[in-house]
Amino acid sequence: MPKTRQSSPTPSGQDGPVLQGGAWLPHGYRLDPHSHNQGQLVYAAAGALATTTERGTWVAPASRVTWTPPRFAHSHRFYGETDVRLVTVPLDLCEGLVDQPSVFAVSPLLREALLALTDKPERRPGAYRRLLAVIVDELADAAEQSLHLPEPRDDRLCAATALLHEDPARPATLAELGRTVGASERTLSRLFHTELGMSFHRWRTTLRIHHALAHLTDGMSVTETAVACGWSNPSSFIDAFTEVVGQTPGRYQAGLRHSR
Repeated sequence: MPKTRQSSPTPSGQDGPVLQGGAWLPHGYRLDPHSHNQGQLVYAAAGALATTTERGTWVAPASRVTWTPPRFAHSHRFYGETDVRLVTVPLDLCEGLVDQPSVFAVSPLLREALLALTDKPERRPGAYRRLLAVIVDELADAAEQSLHLPEPRDDRLCAATALLHEDPARPATLAELGRTVGASERTLSRLFHTELGMSFHRWRTTLRIHHALAHLTDGMSVTETAVACGWSNPSSFIDAFTEVVGQTPGRYQAGLRHSR
């Protein structure tokens, strides 16, 4: 990672060293698919990141942290100038966390623990391990806020969602998408529910919020973001963003400026 803050190995007792550190990454920086023998937490203290696995994509603004269990192949993409913090979790501590990729709300205590763990080298033996235990305890009680965008398997649904990935602002109805990919509206609606666990409207809204977070993090205005992501007016965008992210787009951008 460029502009590395620090990266310190500490004995974990199993599966090799525990590595943690931080770096400032430029907008659009990518890490190609890879996996780890241990668990991994990635936190954007400023900026935002997307983590993608075979089960879909999770987006985490600065108020959330991503969790990837051991041996899950995953990739990352970073939005805005990102202050990324990376923490490896040894296998015995992974048992206290969920066994699928997730995104969790970051409490004030969790944020300070993540920053402390990644800001400077360990000064006393065992300090990192004790701090990791605090982080795992906090995550065990944290609300899961996944902003998860699941990916389909059915060819027709793959074709429909690919069109929306290419152009999130595409105004097509489910019936229009169905005609394009050779499936009825009823079939596509059923596939969204059975394969993705959500309605077409919810899936497309989540996709648009993913893109909105990227645009806002990169400095685009709220009004410009609303138009670019397919909302008919800024007010409906603000309502949707607030429902999913938990704060208004304006407040989200203000938080980014404060973090920097």
